[in-house]
Amino acid sequence: MSFCCGASMIGAKGTLKHFRTHIHNVPITFCPVCQRVEVHHMVENEYEVLADFAHGDGASEIDFQDYVDKDPKVLFENCVNNENEDPLDIVISQIDMALDLLSVAKQIDDSDWENDLKKRLSILSERRTKLRQRLTS
Repeated sequence: MSFCCGASMIGAKGTLKHFRTHIHNVPITFCPVCQRVEVHHMVENEYEVLADFAHGDGASEIDFQDYVDKDPKVLFENCVNNENEDPLDIVISQIDMALDLLSVAKQIDDSDWENDLKKRLSILSERRTKLRQRLTS
């Protein structure tokens, strides 16, 4: 499981740009709080090699899946959430985890961690409100 700014990273497939080449269907993890994106650690080497070759060949677009065959179930089995889940459920799950961690931070009297968690909760709460508004409109 990957973490970023204390939040669990979400497993997904996305398009990344390497210089002028767009590489589609790359297994990634992203942070629901700060939106940081990383190539999944199990395919980092393959991604780097493919991206360098594609750029060297002058390709404008390629599909990662055409060159690298990794089972998504294996790649994302250690992710708490994945892109196939309802976005509202993902945010609620992230809020629950942050609240659990906030309880621990208070017990051990770690005010810096408490503040970080409160900031994360604020961001996630705003995202939850926006998602709920979309559902009702």
